[in-house]
Amino acid sequence: MELIQRPRRLRRTDAVRRMCRETRMSPDSLIYPIFFDETLSGTRPIPSLPGQFHYGLDSVAQAVEDCLAHGVNHCILFGLPKGKDACGSSAWDEHGVVQEAIRAIKKAYPDFYVITDVCMCEYTDHGHCGILCGHEVDNDKTLEVLAKTALSHVEAGADMVAPSDMMDGRIAAIRETLDQHGHTMTPIMSYSAKYASAFYGPFRAAAGSAPSFGDRKGYQMDPHNSKEALKECALDVEEGADILMVKPALSYLDVIRQCADTFDLPLCAYSVSGEYAMIKAAAAADLVDEYRIMCESALSVFRAGANMLITYYAKELSDAIRKGDIG
Repeated sequence: MELIQRPRRLRRTDAVRRMCRETRMSPDSLIYPIFFDETLSGTRPIPSLPGQFHYGLDSVAQAVEDCLAHGVNHCILFGLPKGKDACGSSAWDEHGVVQEAIRAIKKAYPDFYVITDVCMCEYTDHGHCGILCGHEVDNDKTLEVLAKTALSHVEAGADMVAPSDMMDGRIAAIRETLDQHGHTMTPIMSYSAKYASAFYGPFRAAAGSAPSFGDRKGYQMDPHNSKEALKECALDVEEGADILMVKPALSYLDVIRQCADTFDLPLCAYSVSGEYAMIKAAAAADLVDEYRIMCESALSVFRAGANMLITYYAKELSDAIRKGDIG
């Protein structure tokens, strides 16, 4: 039999495989989550996220230097405040934990790119993502505090803000507030399609952000829906978002693909704590090759259409890219 088409020709050597890759990754496309705890001095391992740490404000250099050593130049910050109240007032405190972390990073590492998560769940004593009216989150009252929080982050030196609350109209509210205060060039990365997922458990333990009652299904998206994700993204585009996001990543690759095909804006995906913890647990039980699973999982997200990835494996993935194992 004479074969004209032999796809294996382009798989024969590493050199030809790398030349012909359809999906390419770069360390510049990776964003590393960093947790700062206002009550902490030094660092503390996070039990729910093996290999990850809480950092005190005195440990900014350690957090950033470790990223830079692996070629990671972008982070997203999460804060654990020393005090919480019903309205989450420490979220927009000029001297709050995230604001002080931003200042410390920017003073020592002005070129290190700082994105901040904008939400209320880590700062409210009830753990919900906004201002309560009874047992419901009041959407419109929450917009004001989200905008104040985003502004406080930018005034402290943040390069980008990323609202994760899933309130209707939050992108427009934040864009208007930033523009009114002269921050027209600060981009907004919107958690556009954030699902009410079971994959967030390890993060909530790490951030102390689990709701004290009920759940977040009234504002985060129903995992059954994908068309709704397109609607949410379209609204964010109209309101002035600069980057869209799908969260979680692995169980929503179909949504990532639909959003990538529909919108021209850059698209981020968040490989969340539960995805990371499952790989870690399986590797600890000697059931999988952690390194290969890490690489393959990340590739699937980029293959689905994401342009950037928030991941707890950012440093290890950057090393893998630089070694040529992926990328």
